[in-house]
Amino acid sequence: MARAGFYAVESGKISFRRDGNWYSDAERIDNPRIALLFSRSIRRNPDGSYYLQVAEERASITVEDTPYVVRTVEDDGRGGFTIVTNDDAREPLDPATLEVGADNVLYCAVKEGAYRARFLRHAYYHLAEHFATDDGENFAILIGGRRYRIRLAPDAASADRGAPSTH
Repeated sequence: MARAGFYAVESGKISFRRDGNWYSDAERIDNPRIALLFSRSIRRNPDGSYYLQVAEERASITVEDTPYVVRTVEDDGRGGFTIVTNDDAREPLDPATLEVGADNVLYCAVKEGAYRARFLRHAYYHLAEHFATDDGENFAILIGGRRYRIRLAPDAASADRGAPSTH
């Protein structure tokens, strides 16, 4: 008896792209249940590459930027923020982990600091209301009366140091 698994997409190249969507070859996977299953099944190999693990089935994947994206930012009612990632996980935003990467894209640490997540446009705009700058080049976020510097990520060394982007 055949096992249920990745047979339907096994022949295609599975990827998670910077737009926060899953793809099989060049075709976007529009089924939200499959996308959520994939997002909840991401694992990392010791060499840094990624794969999906669903029960006994395993499939290599390509991650274009980060394995997680911040889809939504919500006020937590205590002066901070809760972020919601592509796997529907909700966790407090650690403002000390905010950084601007290449092309001025905003990132933060997620999953207890184990992964980096890219902010999607909607989430970025919600958070941007709390950004501040004194010189137009160095940015911080104001949360609960405290100022947290938004760092420049190592991969952004050659990127423009302007405001975090909406990419």
